[in-house]
Amino acid sequence: VEEGQAGGDEAAWSCRMFPWLRPLCPQLDQTGQHLFCVCGTRVNILDVASGAVLRSLEQEDQEDITAFDLSPDDKVLVTASRALLLAQWAWQEGSVTRLWKAIHTAPVATMAFDPTSTLLATGGCDGAVRVWDVVRCYGTHHFRGSPGVVHLVAFHPDPARLLLFSSAADTSIRVWSLQERSCLAVLTAHYSAVTSLTFSADGHTMLSSGRDKICVIWDLRSLQATRTVPVFESVEAAVLLPEEPAPELGVKSAGLHFLTAGDQGALRVWEAASGRCVHAQQRLRGPGRELTHCTLAHAAGLLLSVTADHNLLLYDAHSLRLRKQFAGYSEEVLDVRFLGPEDSHVVVASNSPCLKVFDLQTSACQILHGHTDIVLALDVFRKGRLFASCAKDQSIRVWRMNKSGEVACVAQGSGHTHSVGTICCSRLKETFLVTGSQDCTVKLWPLPEALLSKGTGHEGGPVFLQAQATQRCHDKDINSVAVAPNDKLLATGSQDRTAKLWALPRCQLLGTFSGHRRGLWCVQFSPMDQVLATASADGTIKLWALQDFSCLKTFEGHDASVLKVAFVSRGTQLLSSGSDGLLKLWTIKNNECVRTLDAHEDKVWGLHCSRLDDRALTGASDSRVVLWKDVTEAEQAEEQAKREEQVVKQQELDNLLHEKRYLRALGLAISLDRPHTVLTVIQAIRRDPESCEKLETTVLQLRRDQKEALLRFCVTWNTNSRHCHEAQAVLGVLLRHEAPDELLTYDGVRASLEGLLPYTERHFQRLSRMLQAATFLDFLWHNMKLPALPTAPAAL
Repeated sequence: VEEGQAGGDEAAWSCRMFPWLRPLCPQLDQTGQHLFCVCGTRVNILDVASGAVLRSLEQEDQEDITAFDLSPDDKVLVTASRALLLAQWAWQEGSVTRLWKAIHTAPVATMAFDPTSTLLATGGCDGAVRVWDVVRCYGTHHFRGSPGVVHLVAFHPDPARLLLFSSAADTSIRVWSLQERSCLAVLTAHYSAVTSLTFSADGHTMLSSGRDKICVIWDLRSLQATRTVPVFESVEAAVLLPEEPAPELGVKSAGLHFLTAGDQGALRVWEAASGRCVHAQQRLRGPGRELTHCTLAHAAGLLLSVTADHNLLLYDAHSLRLRKQFAGYSEEVLDVRFLGPEDSHVVVASNSPCLKVFDLQTSACQILHGHTDIVLALDVFRKGRLFASCAKDQSIRVWRMNKSGEVACVAQGSGHTHSVGTICCSRLKETFLVTGSQDCTVKLWPLPEALLSKGTGHEGGPVFLQAQATQRCHDKDINSVAVAPNDKLLATGSQDRTAKLWALPRCQLLGTFSGHRRGLWCVQFSPMDQVLATASADGTIKLWALQDFSCLKTFEGHDASVLKVAFVSRGTQLLSSGSDGLLKLWTIKNNECVRTLDAHEDKVWGLHCSRLDDRALTGASDSRVVLWKDVTEAEQAEEQAKREEQVVKQQELDNLLHEKRYLRALGLAISLDRPHTVLTVIQAIRRDPESCEKLETTVLQLRRDQKEALLRFCVTWNTNSRHCHEAQAVLGVLLRHEAPDELLTYDGVRASLEGLLPYTERHFQRLSRMLQAATFLDFLWHNMKLPALPTAPAAL
């Protein structure tokens, strides 16, 4: 979580960003409390309970990480980068304990620890397999013979047997003996890439899976295949289940059972003896739902699976009940909204048919399936529990969140002939929806009363909506629709560079707003005034009067298209987002941009403000969702507290000077960090009849940090001829009573000396010239010869 702060003349905003993870073969520790995921050049460590990123590990070379593995004892983490370096981490402290060259001639593609956490095997893109002793820090084995990339390595679970298994591009499995340093056998049964190897608890059986839609069971004592199970899907991972009954998984008898994850997007449990599927999850159709990884944490009783669109799903291993979901990578975020009566959740629409709902307190995620193509826009009804979405599949859906935070689809509708790009909910009551599409039409969708009743659930499936009115509004794509606060007016914005005002519910045209030079991306009604705001690709925002359709104000400042605009601060300010990744806060009264907020690196498509106007939510093409908080009141309160504290300290300072308690007065002035106040205290001391002694006594009793601050203030005073005498007096005390070696240890003393020397020389030269002039005047006075005055004649 990154935190920032931004303040303006009238409003200030601080932000919190949600971290997205790109999960490439993530791992759980044995306790199930920590989740390890690769994200570019870093390995992110998540706390499973809270969803927070506890630590982010990055190698010094800052190259992409190609493979990593956690030791079975959960103590050591090893990462491999594209720079062909291996790093051994004490991950709980976040420090690298060892860094060494992989010796592979190409990047490491896979790695695995042995059961004792002492040996590490690495498979490279150069076809080599190497074994390392991570305790004694040296390489033990180097195996060659695999053609192409070695993408899979695994140790035998019995450390006494010292066997290593690997698979490369030739679809075979090689068995290497660490004792004999040779290849014992080459197991061939697959016709496509082998994707996983897993072993039974007794070490006698191995299960391999492949993209050839089969799983093979091997007897490791004879190194022969005992059974081939067709699973009818390309398998990315297979896991052997504990040999114990699990009725909820269809495991009712003893024997070998395994679980598969593949391109059908559902976990399935198979009985090895009969080769039949005994349990299967409900299959959800749609792109991005294929499973790419699956792993089992035995001690924690958790099963982790990863989907193709980078979502991480944590299940109970005994029942396959979903415990937790994490959104891995959201690609391009297209829209965001607050949810819940208290704005406790956010819903995110990304470049995917799925919606993601996050709890702001716990970061828990729900992934909502329903649309069959990319979701383009969202909107929320007034109470916050009901919201709507529209997508490229030409449909709309209405979703409801219950009191426990669970979300389900309760209604759906279709009728547009092209992608539905914008949607808006009624403002006063939960009575209708308005949608705009690329087919240039607007549709009004009333919500049935049965859907709005509190007792209505979604057990019977979504209710189907019917459009009440359809109106062709523009000649080009409709990018935005907005419903007025009284539910009687509708505004539309289009690529044809105009916005139009319509009367609801019959969609009667009232007027057209013309003036933008390029297409409009957003229209919004003011919550307080009869004003409409429009944002355009020409980089401007305009305010329009609803009565006469005239342009009231134009806001210019964005260097690129303005994509979203929203009224904040009770309609007195505007918050806008642009395709340059910037947010701007505008004061409507004076057309002034009071703050520019920079937290995104690409187009900011989503912008939404909370009901209390104290928070804002933004989502952009850089995959980031940023939560902003208005900290204006907090900053004003802090500033007021500082002013009050300054008044109290100033009064205390005046009292101390009046009482001639110079030491405390000087210490207090220095603590205020106000050079002029300190100067006033020094001047008061020098006005005392015994100024020299008192100045010397006061300065020498200061602490070292106070002397350092006083020395910095002297540099400032010395630049002014009116105050240089106080500066030189303080310098004289320090130079006479402090040893040179002690002065040189003062913080910033060298910079202070560089600032003191030129002005001191200038003052010395000025005083020298004055002394010369005074001496010359004295000389003239003593050598002046006045003529004798004539004597007056004697009076007769």
